[in-house]
Amino acid sequence: MGDDLAARSTQAVYEDHLRLADEGDIEGDLARNVAEDVVVLTGRGIFRGHEGVRELARQLMSEIPSGRWTYVTELFEGPMAFLEWTVDEGPFRIRDGADSYLVERGKIRMQTIHYTVEDDRGRVLIRPDGTRTTPS
Repeated sequence: MGDDLAARSTQAVYEDHLRLADEGDIEGDLARNVAEDVVVLTGRGIFRGHEGVRELARQLMSEIPSGRWTYVTELFEGPMAFLEWTVDEGPFRIRDGADSYLVERGKIRMQTIHYTVEDDRGRVLIRPDGTRTTPS
């Protein structure tokens, strides 16, 4: 099975990653799609390895526990994938979600993540660097 996973295209890895994320299966996603030495760059800092990905997933789910996620733009070129996404229902919103992925040998090796959390009136609650604001 490992060789089959390693032979997957960037798009196949990306689609499997999003499917498992939608199902809430972080451990399955890590095992199938994410390199053990992955590096994730965000406005919050650099996160490394599966533990770093778990921490980022925990942060995102605590900030946006519910809502309708929409994948706006999906692009693929060679080992790269790009995703623009929004959350546009629920008490918290994201209008500027953007992730990029470097996929090699069937695994996500590097990723970038950017998003701003707003309330339902468009007031910023959490900036891309993770700092929280007090809505006026």
